[in-house]
Amino acid sequence: MEGRFFPNKAALFMMLLTVCIAPTLVKGQGTRVGFYSSSCPRAEAIIRSTVQAHFKSDPTVAPGLLRMHFHDCFVQGCDGSILIDGPNAEKTAGPNRLLRGYEVIDDAKTQLEAACAGVVSCADILALAARDSVFLTNGRSWAVPTGRRDGRVSLASDTANLPGFRDSVDVQKKKFADLGLNTLDLVALVGGHTIGTGACQLFSYRLYNFTNTTSSGADASIDPSFVSQLRSLCPQNGDGTRRVALDTGSPSRFDASFFANLRSGRGVLESDQKLWTDASTKTFVQGFLMAKARPNWTSTRSLLNRW
Repeated sequence: MEGRFFPNKAALFMMLLTVCIAPTLVKGQGTRVGFYSSSCPRAEAIIRSTVQAHFKSDPTVAPGLLRMHFHDCFVQGCDGSILIDGPNAEKTAGPNRLLRGYEVIDDAKTQLEAACAGVVSCADILALAARDSVFLTNGRSWAVPTGRRDGRVSLASDTANLPGFRDSVDVQKKKFADLGLNTLDLVALVGGHTIGTGACQLFSYRLYNFTNTTSSGADASIDPSFVSQLRSLCPQNGDGTRRVALDTGSPSRFDASFFANLRSGRGVLESDQKLWTDASTKTFVQGFLMAKARPNWTSTRSLLNRW
């Protein structure tokens, strides 16, 4: 599929949510657009209005829901298992402890049960909420195939394949390849970091006594002026839970500026910045940066629906 690269920003928007509709990740559940048109015709409207209401009072729920959906899909497919409670459930695993937005899914589920009890799956609620989150942050909306069935098994031990903030590009590519996703998909999906924040504890090690270092002790791949900015936000031995924008200058807008920051050495997470320093991923980052044309929406949608 790398030969069918669509170098425009809307391709990024759509590629970001490929996990919603990829047959590999939905596991052949027979999803289709309009699955609830008869059984619960107001389902998507209820979810949309719920996300909008929470977003109005707390805009950070948008990146939170997008991240949650990605983490859900990466483990045993898009089955909503990230939502299951339990002492050893997926949500208790290290990579998932900082996920946010569960209250939005709970709220939507409560309203849907009042409208059409036992019909809409939590997995579909999360997929639709992620789509609506992209739209609310300046992204494009699109038709999401629904009809996912909720998973009943949720194990923290199954999250080992989630991408990590220290992963090399080779490791990232391997994790994506295991799910049938290629290098373009990797770059596009990481582009979801165009909205939202990351905790200092996920990257502050790059600022002090780093192994690949400059005379300042910081990661040499970080722009020096950005080092001082990050150090002021995340002082050594400071509050590791403090959150910093992953897309400096545009953390609430779904756009391509995230990739411009990588080019400038202003990627916050080490794994993100490596997409620029590694030749195999840099090509795709440059492709998104050079995007000028409006999208061929039909071609992009057709590409994604083949997965």
